[in-house]
Amino acid sequence: MANQQSSGRFSHDRIETNNFLMIVLILIVLAVGGLVEIVPLFFQKSTTEPIKGLQPYTALQLIGRDIYQREGCYNCHSQMIRPFRAETLRYGPYSVAGEFVYDHPFQWGSKRTGPDLHRVGGKYSDEWHRTHLNNPRDVVPESNMPAYSWLEKSLVDDSTIQAHMRGLRKVGTPYTDEQIANAPQEVKGKTEIEAVIAYLQVLGIHRK
Repeated sequence: MANQQSSGRFSHDRIETNNFLMIVLILIVLAVGGLVEIVPLFFQKSTTEPIKGLQPYTALQLIGRDIYQREGCYNCHSQMIRPFRAETLRYGPYSVAGEFVYDHPFQWGSKRTGPDLHRVGGKYSDEWHRTHLNNPRDVVPESNMPAYSWLEKSLVDDSTIQAHMRGLRKVGTPYTDEQIANAPQEVKGKTEIEAVIAYLQVLGIHRK
């Protein structure tokens, strides 16, 4: 019995004092735990199938989403409504995975310097969003959001939209050949602020 206890202590001591062995074992535990939690989600319909009425982003909305990410809007605005009473009363129905099957990457997060934007689609007019992006304090006096006035003057880049849509199609977004072929013409001459507004106006509209 004494030898077994001694052997056990030796094994424990060896793990604690061997940095490399400790790192390897931690990685193994994390990998197994991650697989157990994540792999089953790939086979659940609630996480892999779109909710009723969900459509892929149009070319203009997709560019608006890219600009949204480029400008770091996700650093202050979550797009995940948690299933708590305080959240659903303020923002609307809680988020479900089926709403985001065409989002690569999705914009879920926990940071909320500003309000959640998941259900902002249709809540305000295009003109309200335009004013808000040009100078937020014109519509929300207490806002600490910076102005994005240059979006009004910058035209969208229509040269990469087809490649982007083809890439998304490879990971499951059902864009047709016709949609991809027509994309550059659809966004030609549009400003970046128009693209961002188009994206914001479609957020969360399918479960309202």
